[in-house]
Amino acid sequence: MKDIIRCENITKAYVNGDIETVVLKGISFEIKEGEFVAIMGPSGSGKSTLMHIIGALDTPTSGRYFLDGKDVSSLSDEELADIRMEKIGFVFQAFNLLPRTTVLRNVELPLIYAGVGKEERAAIAEKALTDSAFPQDFWFHHSNQLSGGMMQRVAIARSLVNDPAMILADEPTGNLDSQTGEIVLHTFQSLNMQHGKTIILITHELYVAEHADRIIHIRDGNILSDEKNKHKRVAGKEKNI
Repeated sequence: MKDIIRCENITKAYVNGDIETVVLKGISFEIKEGEFVAIMGPSGSGKSTLMHIIGALDTPTSGRYFLDGKDVSSLSDEELADIRMEKIGFVFQAFNLLPRTTVLRNVELPLIYAGVGKEERAAIAEKALTDSAFPQDFWFHHSNQLSGGMMQRVAIARSLVNDPAMILADEPTGNLDSQTGEIVLHTFQSLNMQHGKTIILITHELYVAEHADRIIHIRDGNILSDEKNKHKRVAGKEKNI
């Protein structure tokens, strides 16, 4: 299996006047194609900063970051934007859907921006919704007619349409109750196990992290542990929640 992510001694520091704050202190790890990995840490641990670097939203102060074999450590903002479009499917806590737009159209949006033709993007969006086990009866509902759990599943389907090298999910259950969060976590597990998708889950909750196969635990800008999850939870499956 090839490395999708390789971080080599990543540091990140922010300077405010004469004060330098070092947030990441030499982070190194690899994530291989087809892995489901949780990056876990409390508020202030550095996990959000690491997520921004992994997601090509920011660059490290020092060290090297390889995404799907390409060194993206010092790319320009424009080059980083291209990498995000081509290589990363994002799922955020806040869903980020257009409210008075249908589910299918929301999923198509990245393809519209990429200039994909109408028929092709509809077929790709339908496949993404099917792979995400999103019920077809709701494809033409507006997103503001859906529950929080269903909106997040639309966001997951949208993250798939560019066939990214990885799906990066930042606190994807943070706005959901525990039952609905289980449905979302089941969707990630299914995409990983049945479709071989590489999933990276950012969370501060151990319960959520335990749905992954491997947990990287960070605190104070350092990796505390990086271990196979021996207590994996299998999420429950329900529809239309």
